Amino acid sequence: MDFKDQINIIERGVSEIVPDGGLAAKLKKVSEEKRPLIVKLGADPSAPDIHLGHTVVLRKLRDFQRCGHKIFFLIGDFTGMIGDPTGKSKTRKPLSREEVELNAKTYEKQIFKILDPDKTEIVFNSSWNAPMRFEDVLKLTSKYTVAQMLERDDFSKRYHAGDGITITEFLYSLIQGYDSVVLKADVEVGGTDQKFNLLVGRSLQREYEIDPQICLMMPLLEGLDGVNKMSKSLGNYIGIDEPPNEMFGKVMSISDEMIIKYFTLLTDVPSKDIQKMEEDMKGGTNPRDIKVKLAKEIIKTYYPEEMAHQAEEEFNRVFAKKELPDEIPEYHVGEKEVWVIKLLTDSGLSTSNSEARRLIQGGGLYIDNERVQDDKLVIECRNGMIIKAGKRKFLKLKV
Repeated sequence: MDFKDQINIIERGVSEIVPDGGLAAKLKKVSEEKRPLIVKLGADPSAPDIHLGHTVVLRKLRDFQRCGHKIFFLIGDFTGMIGDPTGKSKTRKPLSREEVELNAKTYEKQIFKILDPDKTEIVFNSSWNAPMRFEDVLKLTSKYTVAQMLERDDFSKRYHAGDGITITEFLYSLIQGYDSVVLKADVEVGGTDQKFNLLVGRSLQREYEIDPQICLMMPLLEGLDGVNKMSKSLGNYIGIDEPPNEMFGKVMSISDEMIIKYFTLLTDVPSKDIQKMEEDMKGGTNPRDIKVKLAKEIIKTYYPEEMAHQAEEEFNRVFAKKELPDEIPEYHVGEKEVWVIKLLTDSGLSTSNSEARRLIQGGGLYIDNERVQDDKLVIECRNGMIIKAGKRKFLKLKV
């Protein structure tokens, strides 16, 4: 592929590249060496359920694949088993080998909805980290200073606040960086929140006399609330395994201000077409019409195109015409009376008690078309009772 075309494809939607101009120089170098770029993405093995926020970096890996480069999808099973620092005052619970292996299989199933399996190599960092001797670890720690570690923003804040920072947390960043040494990565891709760890990898490669990797950071994708990073725990996410009707409705609920960002980071629509849509909206085109195109483009990535059209028809029927869906899943409840919060969480309409309370407090829960405003309500269950959670989720009770 033409050198300029590669740059245009790879740089689309990118937030930052370190160093400036480094990507072009690296592409030129590997071209002279007649080899592809080695591109790395590290993944946390503790959260295998992928939503659209995760796909931002996966789609960037696919861009590299389309340009003919080699992808390493690295699962941090070793780092996962020692506990992942959260950047707060405690570490995340370490995972067992069985949990890591189960999550890894789930990853494989989901990432190949985006990546080309024939051009993707999945690796586990335990394969080189587990055999390390203590003297190897000491040698690794000598390559980075405490002062350099305290350049990380959350470490610095905690240090000056007098909060504890464990040696494990320092080692965690070093281990992630050492992965780049082992793989001899030319490029590492990550979100903007991973900048420090990516730069550690670049620094360690230099210490091991390896040509330092290019650090390519993608922006974090705001969720359905338009404010917070897309997150399952916040309930503002769109999962890539969700049914098309659910995906369509969720996309239609995003703010108008997020439309262009979603188009850029989550679809293959050409940049010139996205720019035209942005100009059209400024010129008076109804953002809803553009949002419909966005919803269909996203669904087409994960499902056959006809399912995107069916999702649009169902959305118009249910929401524009205020009708119930043709098919409402039944939920079998074994009690005649049940606390509304328990009903929402047990049925899967909410992922947690706190999310269920937010739904009620926001006026999004209806039972037989009556809004529920009391999160302490005990429901007298009846066959055929319709539960509506938010704009898109429906259940029919069967007692």
